[in-house]
Amino acid sequence: MAISVRDVAREAGVSVGTVSNVLNRPEVVAPATVTRVQAVIERLDFVRNDAARQLRGGRSRSFGLVVLDARNPFFMDITHGAQSRALESGYTVLMGASDDSSHNEQRLLDLFEEQRVAGVLISPLQTDLSRLWKLRDSGTPVVMVDRGSGDRSFSSVSVDDVAGGLMAAQHLIDIGRRRIAFIGGPVEIEQVRHRLEGAQAAVSAVGDATLEVFTARSLSVLEGRRIGFELAQLPSNKRPDAVFAANDLLALGILQAIMIDGTLRVPDDIALVGYDDIDFARSSIVPITSVRQPAVEIGRTAVELMLREAQAGEDAVREQFVFAPKLMVRASTGIAPGATEQH
Repeated sequence: MAISVRDVAREAGVSVGTVSNVLNRPEVVAPATVTRVQAVIERLDFVRNDAARQLRGGRSRSFGLVVLDARNPFFMDITHGAQSRALESGYTVLMGASDDSSHNEQRLLDLFEEQRVAGVLISPLQTDLSRLWKLRDSGTPVVMVDRGSGDRSFSSVSVDDVAGGLMAAQHLIDIGRRRIAFIGGPVEIEQVRHRLEGAQAAVSAVGDATLEVFTARSLSVLEGRRIGFELAQLPSNKRPDAVFAANDLLALGILQAIMIDGTLRVPDDIALVGYDDIDFARSSIVPITSVRQPAVEIGRTAVELMLREAQAGEDAVREQFVFAPKLMVRASTGIAPGATEQH
C-alpha cells in the first residue's frame, strides 16, 4: 500500500501541513523538524504524488511536443534538445507525432489539453492555427517549432528554409547541373513549400536551368526509393542530372533506388542534395550533401522561449528565433571520398 502524507505526519509527530511545508517550502520550517520529517520520508520510502499536486494547482510540469514524424532522426534530435533544456528547469517533455495527419495533430492537442500540460511545442501541419489560438486562450502557452509564426502571433523557432532551398539549388547549379528535380511533399507542410520556393528562386536566375517537381506522398525513405526508381527508368534526355530532396530520408531512399537499379551513378549521372543533415546522411555509403538544421539547438531554444512565455503569462512577448542553415558538401555532389566536408 502506498505511503501517504498522513502516514509521514503521524510517524514524525507533526501535522500534515508541516509535512507539506517540508516538501514544498522547507525554509519556513525549523531545521530540526525538517531533518526529522526527511528522515521519516526516507525510512518509509515515501514518494509524493506530484501529478495530483500539480493538477490541483492547475498545470503539470510537462510540456507537450507535437512533431511531424517520430521516425525522422531530425525530430528525435529536436526532442532531445527540448528534453535536456526542460529537465534543467524541472520539467519533462511528452512527445507525440502527427505523422502528417491533421486528425492525429488535433487529437494530440486535445490529449495534452486534457492533461493540463504547462505548454505545447508544435511543428504544425496545417496553416489554419485556430486550434492553437483556442489552446492559448484557455491558458496554455504555445511555441511553434521548426516553423515560423508568419504573423508573429506565436513565439517560434525555425530555420530559414527559403535560404536553405536556395543554397541547395545554387550549389547544384554551381557544379554545372542544369536539369534539377525537386522531390518533396505533402504540399501542406510549410517547410517543404519554403524549400521549394528557395530552389525556384535559384533556378529562375539561370537561363538554361530547369526545375521539375516530383510530389512525394510522405517524407520517408520508402517514398524516396519509389521516386528514385522512377528517375532511374527515365530516358537520358528526360532524366534530371541533379536532385534536391526536401529531407534526408527522401534523399537516402533515392540513393538506395539508384544503387539497386545499378544503371546510374551518384554523383556522375545524378548529383544529390538532401535537407536536415541527419547522421544517416553523412554515414551512408555515398555521403549525402545536405542542408544542416541545428536540431538540438532548435529544441533547446523552443523550451527556453516556452519557459519565458509561461513565466510572463498575459504579458508575454512573442519571440521569433530564426536559425541560418548551412550547406554540408559531400560525395553525393562530387567531393572526394575521405575528403574534409565543405561548409
